[in-house]
Amino acid sequence: MRDVEARRERAAAARRARRLRPAGSDDLGLRRGFAGKLLPFLVAAMAFLASLALAGAIAAAGFSRQWQQGPAAALTIQVPNPSAKATDAPQSRLDRVVALLRGSPGIAQVRALSHAEIQKLLQPWLGSGATDGLALPAVVAVRERDGGPALGVVTAELQAAAPGTLVDSHGDWTRRIATLAHSIQALAWAMLALVMGVATAVVTIATRAGLVQRRDAVLLVHGLGATDGDIARRFAARATRLAFLGGFGGTVAALPVLGILAALAAPIVGGIADPAAWMPSLPRGLWVGLVAIPVICAGIGFATAQVTVRAWLRPLP
Repeated sequence: MRDVEARRERAAAARRARRLRPAGSDDLGLRRGFAGKLLPFLVAAMAFLASLALAGAIAAAGFSRQWQQGPAAALTIQVPNPSAKATDAPQSRLDRVVALLRGSPGIAQVRALSHAEIQKLLQPWLGSGATDGLALPAVVAVRERDGGPALGVVTAELQAAAPGTLVDSHGDWTRRIATLAHSIQALAWAMLALVMGVATAVVTIATRAGLVQRRDAVLLVHGLGATDGDIARRFAARATRLAFLGGFGGTVAALPVLGILAALAAPIVGGIADPAAWMPSLPRGLWVGLVAIPVICAGIGFATAQVTVRAWLRPLP
């Protein structure tokens, strides 16, 4: 009973002291701690890396999705001797292939490339004018419809209509791109988790260093009746403020880097190539994540400081 009454008296004395204490007072001297001065810079570095890791994960997911909806969803069909006609059919080989594809329920779009377009595609490898006089096959770009027939069925029908027709579904490239994108995503999320773990360790070390530096003041205040929760709140408030400032600074420092990367990637993904207009090119999910990083840093600072201080004070009488 005496212990319970003593704790109640100490808690009441602490509440009275908080009411009489001026706003913004620092009776524990936490602002003079060296760890408090270093903490924002360390958290800023972690926030900078977290911003880049988050951008990498979102960019990999977007690139994979764009590939699945773009080249991976298309077929390239090559028709040798496209103008040749069979004796029993008035249509040329190319016309028969296009008609068959347009009549298939699984095909959403069919477009035969012109001779100029085929030359433009081959120019980087063969050079300008190298295809003059060559018997080039016709190329048909096809986009499949979801739920259509299997590729093997369409290929068999094409072979029957125009023997020697080649169908390229980009399957190998699709699998490789998907594997690469998933690997980049996994590495980015792992890096983000590692950065958060390091940030937690940094706040823990800084808080324990502050406890050691202000040990006498903490013990004095604790002996005068301050509760563990009151002391933990002081350290947590300081760590939360410094962690938020560091997270905000690190995120802002990452914005120019993300802008440069977005401008460089814009020609590839079809975005905005003007470096002065890079902000609209960043995904909305990335903006949400960037705004959340300082808040997460503040939450890590608050929770870590609370746990560290309470664990340090628990053995005290």
